[in-house]
Amino acid sequence: MRTRKNGILGCRFFSRTISLFRPDQKESPDMKLLFRLLAAVLFVLFFGFALKNTQEVALRFFLDYELRGPLVLLLLGFFAIGAVLGVLAMTPMVFRYRRELGKHKHAIVVLQKNGATPDRGNASPPADAY
Repeated sequence: MRTRKNGILGCRFFSRTISLFRPDQKESPDMKLLFRLLAAVLFVLFFGFALKNTQEVALRFFLDYELRGPLVLLLLGFFAIGAVLGVLAMTPMVFRYRRELGKHKHAIVVLQKNGATPDRGNASPPADAY
């Protein structure tokens, strides 16, 4: 699998890049152009959305606290807060998986030192499987 630092079609997951291309296949200039055009269209749409929602709104909290600002900035702020809370909610799971991965890697090293191979069971399927 090809590893890339920052690619449009690559995904960083637990410090490993997963690419959607085969290792020997290069990213075509046509695909780059297509994704850049798609990014430009999305930027123009979101920019137009921001320009259409510039009216000032008041967000009222308890105890007569009030926050005033453009609607698009309040929406962007709440979206950012939601993304941060989502990442924070995922961190215990990520650390648990990393800890398990470390245990498995350690077990593999111990097995390789001892010269033992893991038991893979019977390689042929049972007779009644078909």
